[in-house]
Amino acid sequence: MSPPRRPAPLPRIAPSPAAEPPYDEDRPTTDIPAMPPYVQGTLALSLEPETPAPPTGRPLIWGPPGAIPDERRLRALAQAVAEILSGRRPPASVSCHLTGRAQAELTRSGKIINSARPPRAGRAHISQPEDGVVEMCAVVDCGDRSRVLALRLERRGVRWLCTEFETTP
Repeated sequence: MSPPRRPAPLPRIAPSPAAEPPYDEDRPTTDIPAMPPYVQGTLALSLEPETPAPPTGRPLIWGPPGAIPDERRLRALAQAVAEILSGRRPPASVSCHLTGRAQAELTRSGKIINSARPPRAGRAHISQPEDGVVEMCAVVDCGDRSRVLALRLERRGVRWLCTEFETTP
């Protein structure tokens, strides 16, 4: 014989929190920084002239005048160009590092590198044939096959700009 069953407990009634947000006078007074105004679908303009902020971080210039660019930055540029040539990055993403002619050529060339996985640029081999000119090449690993990417950079004022690029088909 089974023991007698106890009756099921009745549901308990618990107080619920207030459904409405507190009024301004109900909120605690703390110094909360003011949030900028929320603007949707329009361009927020400030009519007051802005004072230029001091430069922070690294400048866009690649080294002092006469110095060749850092190898890590050259490798990053080669990586970006390889990704553009494989169709994995838009050409406009490196437009600030290319001359107008090189940008147009890069956009016109389209997808040259066909690979199942993203390309990966190897170590950059750098040469300086004359003052103000740097030529570099890097082996780009595309999975099933490797390619070579060559870039020519020239100093224009205080910036290094890519003027030519070439890759194996």
